[in-house]
Amino acid sequence: MSNVVQYVLVRGDLTRTLKWPSGAVMAQACHACVAVVHTYYSDPDTQAYLKDLENMHKVILEVPDEPALLSTAAALGADGVQHVVWKEQPEDVATCVALKPCAKGTVSKYVRKFKLYSA
Repeated sequence: MSNVVQYVLVRGDLTRTLKWPSGAVMAQACHACVAVVHTYYSDPDTQAYLKDLENMHKVILEVPDEPALLSTAAALGADGVQHVVWKEQPEDVATCVALKPCAKGTVSKYVRKFKLYSA
Protein backbone atom coordinates (compact mmCIF):
# COMPACT_ATOMS: atom_id res chain seq x y z
CA MET A 1 0.00 0.00 0.00
CA SER A 2 2.97 2.31 0.56
CA ASN A 3 2.94 3.41 -3.07
CA VAL A 4 -0.63 4.80 -2.90
CA VAL A 5 -0.81 8.49 -2.07
CA GLN A 6 -3.44 11.19 -2.06
CA TYR A 7 -2.56 14.66 -3.31
CA VAL A 8 -4.48 17.70 -2.13
CA LEU A 9 -3.96 21.07 -3.83
CA VAL A 10 -4.84 24.05 -1.65
CA ARG A 11 -4.88 27.71 -2.62
CA GLY A 12 -2.14 29.66 -0.83
CA ASP A 13 -3.84 33.00 -1.41
CA LEU A 14 -6.72 32.03 0.88
CA THR A 15 -4.61 32.68 3.98
CA ARG A 16 -2.01 35.07 2.61
CA THR A 17 -4.10 37.49 0.55
CA LEU A 18 -7.70 36.83 1.48
CA LYS A 19 -6.86 36.35 5.20
CA TRP A 20 -8.93 33.22 5.73
CA PRO A 21 -8.28 31.61 9.12
CA SER A 22 -6.06 28.54 8.79
CA GLY A 23 -8.78 26.39 10.37
CA ALA A 24 -11.20 27.37 7.62
CA VAL A 25 -8.66 26.40 4.97
CA MET A 26 -7.99 23.07 6.68
CA ALA A 27 -11.73 22.41 6.72
CA GLN A 28 -11.84 22.96 2.95
CA ALA A 29 -9.10 20.38 2.41
CA CYS A 30 -10.89 17.92 4.71
CA HIS A 31 -14.15 18.40 2.80
CA ALA A 32 -12.37 17.74 -0.50
CA CYS A 33 -10.70 14.59 0.82
CA VAL A 34 -13.96 13.15 2.12
CA ALA A 35 -15.73 14.04 -1.13
CA VAL A 36 -13.16 12.37 -3.37
CA VAL A 37 -13.02 9.22 -1.23
CA HIS A 38 -16.81 9.04 -1.22
CA THR A 39 -17.02 9.66 -4.98
CA TYR A 40 -14.40 7.03 -5.85
CA TYR A 41 -15.01 4.68 -2.93
CA SER A 42 -15.20 1.54 -5.07
CA ASP A 43 -11.98 2.28 -6.94
CA PRO A 44 -9.23 -0.30 -6.21
CA ASP A 45 -6.66 2.39 -5.32
CA THR A 46 -9.10 4.05 -2.93
CA GLN A 47 -9.83 0.70 -1.31
CA ALA A 48 -6.09 -0.03 -0.96
CA TYR A 49 -5.60 3.42 0.58
CA LEU A 50 -8.38 2.84 3.11
CA LYS A 51 -7.28 -0.69 3.95
CA ASP A 52 -4.28 0.53 5.97
CA LEU A 53 -5.49 3.64 7.81
CA GLU A 54 -2.43 3.91 10.02
CA ASN A 55 -0.18 4.29 6.99
CA MET A 56 -2.20 6.64 4.80
CA HIS A 57 -0.01 9.12 2.93
CA LYS A 58 -1.26 12.54 1.87
CA VAL A 59 0.73 15.30 0.20
CA ILE A 60 -0.70 18.79 0.64
CA LEU A 61 0.56 21.16 -2.02
CA GLU A 62 0.11 24.90 -2.42
CA VAL A 63 -1.42 26.34 -5.56
CA PRO A 64 -1.07 30.13 -5.86
CA ASP A 65 -4.67 31.13 -6.60
CA GLU A 66 -8.05 30.13 -8.01
CA PRO A 67 -7.09 30.41 -11.72
CA ALA A 68 -4.08 28.11 -11.15
CA LEU A 69 -6.24 25.67 -9.19
CA LEU A 70 -8.93 25.57 -11.87
CA SER A 71 -6.46 25.23 -14.74
CA THR A 72 -4.81 22.31 -12.96
CA ALA A 73 -8.22 20.73 -12.38
CA ALA A 74 -9.02 21.20 -16.07
CA ALA A 75 -5.78 19.46 -17.05
CA LEU A 76 -6.53 16.60 -14.66
CA GLY A 77 -10.03 16.25 -16.10
CA ALA A 78 -8.83 16.39 -19.69
CA ASP A 79 -6.50 13.46 -18.99
CA GLY A 80 -9.06 11.45 -17.03
CA VAL A 81 -7.37 11.86 -13.63
CA GLN A 82 -10.09 11.42 -11.05
CA HIS A 83 -10.41 14.29 -8.59
CA VAL A 84 -12.86 16.60 -6.86
CA VAL A 85 -12.79 20.39 -6.96
CA TRP A 86 -14.11 21.62 -3.62
CA LYS A 87 -16.05 24.87 -3.72
CA GLU A 88 -17.06 26.89 -0.68
CA GLN A 89 -20.79 27.55 -0.74
CA PRO A 90 -22.82 29.66 -1.14
CA GLU A 91 -20.02 31.80 -2.62
CA ASP A 92 -19.09 29.06 -5.16
CA VAL A 93 -15.37 29.73 -4.63
CA ALA A 94 -13.00 26.91 -5.61
CA THR A 95 -10.67 26.38 -2.64
CA CYS A 96 -8.91 23.09 -3.24
CA VAL A 97 -8.65 19.96 -5.34
CA ALA A 98 -8.31 16.46 -3.91
CA LEU A 99 -7.07 13.74 -6.22
CA LYS A 100 -8.30 10.19 -5.81
CA PRO A 101 -5.66 8.09 -4.06
CA CYS A 102 -3.34 6.74 -6.71
CA ALA A 103 0.03 5.10 -7.26
CA LYS A 104 2.92 7.43 -6.53
CA GLY A 105 4.29 9.01 -9.66
CA THR A 106 1.21 8.58 -11.85
CA VAL A 107 0.21 12.22 -11.39
CA SER A 108 3.62 13.82 -10.88
CA LYS A 109 3.40 15.81 -14.11
CA TYR A 110 0.43 17.72 -12.65
CA VAL A 111 1.72 18.26 -9.13
CA ARG A 112 5.53 18.55 -9.30
CA LYS A 113 5.44 22.29 -9.99
CA PHE A 114 3.80 23.00 -6.62
CA LYS A 115 5.58 23.22 -3.28
CA LEU A 116 4.40 21.76 -0.01
CA TYR A 117 1.69 23.85 1.59
CA SER A 118 2.72 26.01 4.53
CA ALA A 119 0.31 28.18 6.44
